[in-house]
Amino acid sequence: MSDSAILVINAGSSSLKFGIYNEGNHEEQLLLSGVADGIGRSSGTLELLDDDGRTLRSEKCSFATQQDALSKAAHWIAGTFQGRLRAIGHRVVHGGPHLIAHQRITGGVLQELRKYTHFAPLHIPLALQLIERAERIYPQVPQFACFDTAFHHTIPEVAARFPLPRELYDEGIRRYGFHGLSYESIIQQMGSDLPHRTVIAHLGNGASLAAICEGRSIDTTMGLTPTGGIPMGSRSGDLDPGVLLYLLRTKCVDTDSLEALLNHNAGLRALSGGMSDMRDIEAAAAKGTQEAQLAIELFCTSIRKTIAAYAAILGGLDMLVFSGGIGEHSVRVRSDVCRGLAFLGFDLDDLRNESHYGTISTDTSKVQVCVVASEEDLMIARHCRAIMRETGISQLPHSSG
Repeated sequence: MSDSAILVINAGSSSLKFGIYNEGNHEEQLLLSGVADGIGRSSGTLELLDDDGRTLRSEKCSFATQQDALSKAAHWIAGTFQGRLRAIGHRVVHGGPHLIAHQRITGGVLQELRKYTHFAPLHIPLALQLIERAERIYPQVPQFACFDTAFHHTIPEVAARFPLPRELYDEGIRRYGFHGLSYESIIQQMGSDLPHRTVIAHLGNGASLAAICEGRSIDTTMGLTPTGGIPMGSRSGDLDPGVLLYLLRTKCVDTDSLEALLNHNAGLRALSGGMSDMRDIEAAAAKGTQEAQLAIELFCTSIRKTIAAYAAILGGLDMLVFSGGIGEHSVRVRSDVCRGLAFLGFDLDDLRNESHYGTISTDTSKVQVCVVASEEDLMIARHCRAIMRETGISQLPHSSG
């Protein structure tokens, strides 16, 4: 069965996650996983884990780029994994206006991604570089792109459209939405327990919410790019367009410096006085730091406002799901978000909330509140396997690289 293994690659701004999945009993089973952290910094780590999460190998490593981390990870995998790879799956944040379905990577797909790098300049170039490096390492293994935007292709025009001229919408200036693989994994995990009207809050360094009606996305906070929506670790979220015009006119900034401000020096980092990690911000707030306290309040208030708005769009609310690094681990954020939503029927159980997973609302709460871990990488493996079956790619010769 190891001859049906799929390598999943999931890159972050300073990290690279990877995993090898094998098909067993018609479900993807994780064989190996790993993560490279601290990429681009003077010190970092590379860790390889077995299927039970036990550390097989861990070293302090310095990686200039995610491609370098992938090369080292591939070397470690080759020394541990004795099977052969059938496919490589990549999380690609943005597919642009035309790539709206997960698919095999071809020259045409790469050309289309290059055309729309300006839609996600922090993400698409990185994905292209990793695809190129993976092709060098595993030249005979087919590669697949799984798009975070694909899940949101169901949102109606009233949600996708910005109040701008029609020709801009036709050019692709619209709301795309992101974190789609995370949302999709949660919906699959919930199965028949997913109610009619649900809001999912994927809260991490990048954060967004989605309104889900009968398992389909009908609205989401991120827009044309992953910079929009609620404030994030270092991203601004939505702003009055006049703010951007003011900065361009009076601060002598160009588009590159404006982009750096909005993506790297805004959000929680700007509000808290330099911290983008919610764990650090909560620790500072506990010590009485007012800037950290403001950052948490603004973050939670923006989430609460969005939930209330989505309840209006959905015609009520049956369930709220927290996911992502903050959503899964911050007792305070979950509590602060739900506080003030009693008028919608929220009633959080404090003891359950401290347990982090499963249902954290009371048995009498009109809105069920849950914490569910995101399984993006598993979704990528599933999509790759499905495409291979549909297209017959699984019959191609395989290679260990």
